[in-house]
Amino acid sequence: MKIAIVHDWLVTYAGAEKVLEQLLEVYPTADIFSTVDYIEKDEREFLKQKKVNTSFIQRLPFAKKKYRNYLPLMPLAVEQFDLSQYDVIISSSHAVAKGVITGPDQLHISYVHSPIRYAWDLQHQYLKEANLKHGLKGLLAKYMLHKMRNWDYRTANGVDIFLSNSEFISRRIWKVYRRDSRVVYPPVDVSSFTLKEEKSDYYVTASRMVPYKKIDIIVEAFANMPDKKLVVIGTGPDFEKIKAKAGKNVELLGYQPFSVLKEHMQNAKAFVFAAEEDFGITPVEAQACGTPVIAYGKGGALETVVGLEETSMPTGLHFYEQTPQSIQEAVKLFEKNQTKFVPKNCRENALRFSEERFKVEIKSLVEEEYKKSKQVKEMLVY
Repeated sequence: MKIAIVHDWLVTYAGAEKVLEQLLEVYPTADIFSTVDYIEKDEREFLKQKKVNTSFIQRLPFAKKKYRNYLPLMPLAVEQFDLSQYDVIISSSHAVAKGVITGPDQLHISYVHSPIRYAWDLQHQYLKEANLKHGLKGLLAKYMLHKMRNWDYRTANGVDIFLSNSEFISRRIWKVYRRDSRVVYPPVDVSSFTLKEEKSDYYVTASRMVPYKKIDIIVEAFANMPDKKLVVIGTGPDFEKIKAKAGKNVELLGYQPFSVLKEHMQNAKAFVFAAEEDFGITPVEAQACGTPVIAYGKGGALETVVGLEETSMPTGLHFYEQTPQSIQEAVKLFEKNQTKFVPKNCRENALRFSEERFKVEIKSLVEEEYKKSKQVKEMLVY
């Protein structure tokens, strides 16, 4: 098989890039295509020193810092990639990568982190947070997102096999594209986190401080529980706003290196997670440390955290409203049942999402589907 891997854009090393890294572990000879590539030299190790084929957006003015402003051009950009020489195309997509053009004799497998969130069910939230609900700019943004939806739906027809990163995203794919998908959970580097069974008397949360992560309501909840300590790791645009809500029992550490994050995750009595995520890597990392998770009960956390009501071996519990009051009630419930959360069970649950498991699943699936596609072609020729 000659394989091409198509990525939306390369600007940082985050969840989607971890998927790309593992795809390259499975298929080291694959070629990479991306609308832009601005990964710094000291962060490029995950690309295995491979050349990245970029689009015309790479050469447009101010694209390095303002690449998102070129979103209206990205559908056109990915359609310009000439993939005609490849047998298999694997797109890793949360925006436009799945829209590449392929032929009838090629197999296109799209690993979808999510259909374009801000064009579909999260459009109104996006417009509100970007202050684009009204005025001429708002009208232009709404029209652009309308065009993006039309393109996104149409290009779903060019995908042979959809893979989703969770059951939650599988339902979103069905809602948007009316296509079935197979769930392949993304790779989590659980081997970098080690089990610790003795816990300290504090809670922890860690995230980039942006509105949808809801760090503000976690901090507000603990500000209302002065007898309980919370450690917050991470920085971002909302840092000062969140700091203003913190009480004396809330310690904001800002950005910290991995070693510090790991140590706090290992020692915390629980990890608190309030975002609605498509999958959510940090709750799995916390469980890999043997730390139970108090998580918002929507999205991927329903699949990665085994709730108190689900089994005699829970790895956390869920709350169902993104409010400080709901988090406070969840913390009280957690402390009433603390002996039920066994660190070894948390670790065992996290191992379901390992990198090795991802590589085995992807390799098996691609080879199985490629074999099927070859058989179909042979039958048609016959």
